[in-house]
Order: sequence, then structure tokens, then C-alpha cells
Amino acid sequence: MAATPTNSPAIDGQPTPSTSVWKNRNFLILFLSSLIISLGGRVYELALPLILYNLTHSPVAMGAMRAIELLPNMLLAIFIGVIVDRVRKKSFMQISIALQIVFLVSLFTLIQTGHDQLAFFFVFGFFLMTFNYAYDNVRISIVKNVIPSPLLTSANAKFSLVSTLVYILGPSISGFLFMLSDLHMGLLITASALTFGLIASFLLQMNEAADVRATGSFKQNLIEGWTELRTNKALWTITMFVIFINAIDGLSSAMIPFYAQDTMGLSSSELGMVFSAVGIGGFLASLIVARVRKMFSVGHLLGITMLLMGLSYLTMYFSTNVWMMMLAMFMNGFFGTIQAVCVWSFRQETTPSHLMGRVSGITGSLFKLGIPFTMFGSGLVTEAVGPSYVFLAAACSAGLMFLVYRFQPLWKVKA
Repeated sequence: MAATPTNSPAIDGQPTPSTSVWKNRNFLILFLSSLIISLGGRVYELALPLILYNLTHSPVAMGAMRAIELLPNMLLAIFIGVIVDRVRKKSFMQISIALQIVFLVSLFTLIQTGHDQLAFFFVFGFFLMTFNYAYDNVRISIVKNVIPSPLLTSANAKFSLVSTLVYILGPSISGFLFMLSDLHMGLLITASALTFGLIASFLLQMNEAADVRATGSFKQNLIEGWTELRTNKALWTITMFVIFINAIDGLSSAMIPFYAQDTMGLSSSELGMVFSAVGIGGFLASLIVARVRKMFSVGHLLGITMLLMGLSYLTMYFSTNVWMMMLAMFMNGFFGTIQAVCVWSFRQETTPSHLMGRVSGITGSLFKLGIPFTMFGSGLVTEAVGPSYVFLAAACSAGLMFLVYRFQPLWKVKA
């Protein structure tokens, strides 16, 4: 249990939670380390495509790299979740961070010494994303263990705040990268950020001896995680709808840069304003989502944000200038963040600690199941009838999905 003020009374040998997540020592450690690691990760995300382009001048190679980086989440998330539930979480977090540092430094060394073959990028990129996902999964489990349940929504809102803040800072980070003498120096910057996170992880106060860790065979552990998800009918319903929510969002997001530049004729600076709007929306949503969660049930919030996300796609369809597109993106970031934080928090609140890794892994894989298909489909729709109809299709799909969701039992649950 997380450390709390010494004057707090104890219940069952555990300190009672403070009313503010900022007073939780473990949360502060996780928050600050996540902020630094996310900033370092953003440097890697922006630097790698530039390094690859300078090396190959091939958009195919860059696309292949992106596909390879998605594979660990889609193929290995379930198995990583089992491992997280079987081991000491703090140690696993440290190993995940340390291995990322090793791969980053190794890739930097290979480039520095002239061994910059494309195959190295593919192999190292795959393993970097594998251990990055492992870190994300175990962090979710640790948050479940060290943050009192009433504060989980607030904690997740703060972690979402980190993501949106780093997203907003993307243009500034890009400018910083162009100032480097060698772009691959960005790999060392990311490694340095991870080193900070590794050091900070030693400060976490966890009673891991009291953890209930998974035992038995790997297959049995997988079945237990799947059974837990299936018996949690509310979470299962949410998972099924999030698959379609993410697929619809993938349908539209793939075409936004193309539509903004080729159809609307926006300049690079205007395109930057459009993408900043989604970050600002997410940032503001992160500040209020804990209060919104107290006002509405998860069931209602999921449905309401589903409908409002559809409205954001419809606004994209009717956008004729940069200001309308910024409004659409702001709505998308704002309502999408509220939706995501509530889903993450509900998953943590309703999943036992010893099954958190497996349920996170299974749902994490399922959440992204439809994205590759809709991203591919958006290209076909664009070629056939034009990019604006991708947004119209996304809006109609969101509206139809809301109508189906409206008659689900979860909509009627008021808690």
C-alpha cells in the first residue's frame, strides 16, 4: 500500500488513503518517472523516422518500421500480462527499463560505428517496443497495487495528462532534434530518460512479499485471465465496444494529415495548429475527468463520449477551414481522453490485483484488434470517393454503435 501521512488512522493494518493522489509518495515517483520516460520516448518516436529516412529515403521502410513496432502489442501483450502476474512487479519494471536502455545504447553504437543496416533497426525496434509495452503493463499493475481504489480515476487522469503534455510538446521536441549534430544522438537522450526512470523505480515502496502471484502452468494462467475478463460482464461489454471505438478512430486518424494538406490546402504551420488542438483538448479533459467520473457512471460516460466522438468526426467532414478542423480535433482529444481514462480506471477498479497483468494484456490486445483493418480500409475509401467520406463513415459508424450500446445493460447501470 502506498505511503500516506503518518497521522492517518489504519484499517486492517493499512493506512487509509489521502483525499489527494498528489499526497501519495508512490504516485509522485511513478508520475515523475513516467513524465521523463514519456518525453524521452517522444524523442525516440520523432528521431527514428528521420534517421531511417536519411538512411534509406524510402517511405516503404518507414512504414515497415511502424508495422514492426505495432507487432509486440498485438502479438505478445497477452503473454507479457501473464509474466507480469507471475513475477515481482517492481523487479520486472526495472528489468524492462534496463533492457530498453541496453537496446538503445547498442543501436546508437551500431550507427556510430557505421553498422546501420536496416535489419538492425527492425530487430531492435521490435524488442524496444516489446519491453516498452512490458513497462506499460507492469506500471498499470503497480498503480493498482499502490494507489487506493477511490483515487484510481484521479491517478489515471494525471498519467493521461503526461501523454497529452508530451504530445503538445512534439513540435518543440522536433525543433530540438534538428539542432543536434547527429540525429541518432536522440537515442542517447531517450536512454538517459529511461535511466532516470530506472533510478526512480528503486524508490518505490511496495510490499511485494504480500502479493498473490500466479502459479501453475502458463496455459492455466492465460485461461484464468481470460475467465476473469469474461465473467466481468461490464468490462467485457466495454472491451467489445472499445474494439469498435478504436477501429473507428483509426479509420479517421489515418486520413487527417492527407485531408488537411491535400484537400483543405493547409500549410505546415496550420497543420501543426490542428494537431496541437487535439493535445489541448486531451490536456483539459485530464484536468476535469476525475470530477466528471463522480457525476456520471462509466456506462453513461462511455455512451455519451461515443456519441460526441461521432460529432467530432462529423465536424471534420464539414470542415472548410483550419478553425473548424481545430474545433473537431479539440473535441476528439477532449472526449477521447475522458473515455480512455474512465475505461482504464474501471478496468483497474474491477480487476483483482493478482490478475491485473493478464487482464491488461488481453484487453490491450483486443482494444487494437480492428485498427489495422480500418487503417487499410480508409485508404480504399479515400481512393474510391475521397478522404472527406472517411470522416462521414466514421461519424455514421459511431452513431450506429451508440444506438446499439444504448440498449445494453451497462447503459442502465448508475454506479
